[in-house]
Amino acid sequence: MAVADVIVIGGGITGCATAYELSKRGVQVTLLEREHIHAMGSGWTLAGVRQSGRHSAELPLAREAIRRWETLGEELDADVDYRQRGNLRLALDEQEVATIRRVVEQGNAAGVEMVYLDSTAAREIAPVITDSVAGASFCPTDGHADNLKTVQAYAHAAQRHGAAIITGVEVLHLATLGDRVTGVVTTDGTYNADVVIVAAGVYSPQLLAPLGLPLPIEIVHCPVAQTIPTDSFRLDPVLGVASGGFAARQTAGSGIRFIGASIPWGEGHHTPGNVGMTVQQMNNMVRNALAILPGLGALRIERTWGGLIDSTPDVIPVLDAVTSHPGLVVGAGFSGHGFGIGPISGEILANLATIGSDDRFDLSPFGLDRFAHDSIARTQLEMLG
Repeated sequence: MAVADVIVIGGGITGCATAYELSKRGVQVTLLEREHIHAMGSGWTLAGVRQSGRHSAELPLAREAIRRWETLGEELDADVDYRQRGNLRLALDEQEVATIRRVVEQGNAAGVEMVYLDSTAAREIAPVITDSVAGASFCPTDGHADNLKTVQAYAHAAQRHGAAIITGVEVLHLATLGDRVTGVVTTDGTYNADVVIVAAGVYSPQLLAPLGLPLPIEIVHCPVAQTIPTDSFRLDPVLGVASGGFAARQTAGSGIRFIGASIPWGEGHHTPGNVGMTVQQMNNMVRNALAILPGLGALRIERTWGGLIDSTPDVIPVLDAVTSHPGLVVGAGFSGHGFGIGPISGEILANLATIGSDDRFDLSPFGLDRFAHDSIARTQLEMLG
């Protein structure tokens, strides 16, 4: 039987950032991951770091995250390939212009620097986009990073501070004494802890359900492709579209990474054999890619893959110390845009685990109990990354 002050379930950016924040405070923390670090959402993501297009409740977290990202590599003693070169969100027709103008207005109202651009101005920032774009929003302080390097950097930094990171161990269920969560039961035995943090992505609901705690996520599958490095194609900002069905960026290694529209997932547990994109997804993604970035057609594909998104009905996450079950903290349901706020999510969850609150932010919109009565209308998942 192993013992820790805090157990973190999940080895994505949320779990690893939380383990780092806890361990640097001297907390004895054990992180458990059923596969390997960045095996799920943090492994496949576009890795955008944005404020633009966020839900109003998330904007304060996203703004604070940008400040963390600017010095994160230095803090973690690693190159995370952070680039702050903006986010360009396209309206492909006049009907979408209204959506993009609304994104700009909401961002400016929340203190985020954004501008609306006509087609000509948008192509000055990204000459590789189609000349038929109707307009665009631009947020110059948005950007992107390397997802694998970032999660690894967090994990290594946590270990340097004394955190134990154990991979290949699956958490079967949460251990309880009455309503109190006292640890976890795993394929490697029981681990006891004062606090358990559930940051297990799409597998979080099945850990919470036996406690009578609903987390009604919809699991969708997103296709991703990346070209070989290229000198003939330049895309400085992260690129997306108003509908959320396509996004792209150029990696620090000069490959073009792009994603397509998500589809419902009905396969149960993911495996290497079932998580790839379907032929129809590939067809739709490539058609959209070439319509928006015509020059992509001459580039060679290096690899393709797919990833799962844990989408909540209101497409914002749960960040909560669950009062009905002392010792339980939840950080899940990031709805395809958790990477960019990962540094702040880690801070918040560490604060919830140690002092029970984080007074810097209004966390009431992120409470797990908002799903208790199944009264939240489902919002369309848009603007990934």
